Amino acid sequence: MIRIAPVGRALAVAAATSLALTACGGGGDTAAQTSESAAPATSSSAPAAAKGDGTLTLGTLLPQTGSLAFLGPPEFAGVDLALKEINEAGGVLGKPVEKFDTDSGDTTTNIASQSVDKLLAQKADAIIGAASSSVSESVIDKITGAGVVHFSPANTSDKFTTIKDNGLYFRTAPPDKLQGRVLGDLVVSDGNDTLAIMAMQDSYGTGLADQVEKVATEAGAQVVERVDYDPKAPDFSADIAKIKAKNPKGIVLIGFEETAKVIGELVKQGMPASKHKWYMVDGNMSNTNYVEMPKGTLKGVKGTYPGASAPDTFRKNLLEVDPKLEDFTYAPESYDAANLIALAAEAAKSDAGADIAAKLAEVSKGGEKCKNFKECVDLLKAGKDIDYDGISGPVEFDDAGDPAVATIGIYEYGDNNKYPVKALEYRTGNIEG
Repeated sequence: MIRIAPVGRALAVAAATSLALTACGGGGDTAAQTSESAAPATSSSAPAAAKGDGTLTLGTLLPQTGSLAFLGPPEFAGVDLALKEINEAGGVLGKPVEKFDTDSGDTTTNIASQSVDKLLAQKADAIIGAASSSVSESVIDKITGAGVVHFSPANTSDKFTTIKDNGLYFRTAPPDKLQGRVLGDLVVSDGNDTLAIMAMQDSYGTGLADQVEKVATEAGAQVVERVDYDPKAPDFSADIAKIKAKNPKGIVLIGFEETAKVIGELVKQGMPASKHKWYMVDGNMSNTNYVEMPKGTLKGVKGTYPGASAPDTFRKNLLEVDPKLEDFTYAPESYDAANLIALAAEAAKSDAGADIAAKLAEVSKGGEKCKNFKECVDLLKAGKDIDYDGISGPVEFDDAGDPAVATIGIYEYGDNNKYPVKALEYRTGNIEG
């Protein structure tokens, strides 16, 4: 169930500084960080870890290449900032946290599987990633089957709420049923009684499209055309022609970097954002993918992105970790993921994956509130129960490892084909079951 206001009613709205710009640049180094090439790949049949070795070891499985590579730098930076603060506060279980970085690639390669093999060989207790829901789905059995925590800062597919995971999968990004509800509400409240949806054909794209279609239809709008497309297609002219024939007022674009080609074809076929209202989502909201397009191509385009506003100090600290950072998308969720894993290990007095997983919900809700690792770990050491409220929101894991409360930001592109730091509004909803 999603408790969120219907069309035309304001939800929990706050004008604030957005956590999203968009990016290039690599993740910074942290204490005890180790290169991904430090150990050879092993077979995928790694045995389940029975108990930890006393040193918390994190692996990152985040996009350095592929269709979501623009999300990699802020995600790496979020993890690196958390580890910097954790190790400056004395580490976990009295030792510095170790970290190994790997590339998740995308679904067109086998990079993620190879990376997971490396991380398991390096005895990772928890793996943070992937960004892509489809990539995570392809490796979740390998990770959780080895007794390792699988924690994504960016997976939004509804599939993960019920997926078999041995109780070891968690995420700080909310399921798409919330983003879909907000986007569907937004499209209709903007006056679009007819709309088309163009979505990439994978668990993320089709799942989010289903939610948008359901909400918009229930609110009285008509989906006059829906195209679920192959993101690897050489062009999208035939798909756009189908949409043009139905002449919708609004067009929802759900995809990754291939959206740039879709936009080019929309303009070519006479369906610019100035004539039809375009809407985008977290997978294609970018400030780098469209800047070379003619000025004003994306002016007025709106999009949704999961996450609460990030404080200026947080962005400043991220830039100290990675001075090249231009995008902050999913950095808060990545930062919170690392902190929550570390706090769960402290609460469990163990770095074993199963022990960490057993404490993640406990440290995320119900106790004395705290907002960073040092503050929280000091409370734990004093025998207190804690409730970590992170940069991305209160988190508060439910039984499925999903955040029970989440926020979706709504952004609008300007004449420069970028969306600004300040969001139009934030909408917060409770997710149950």
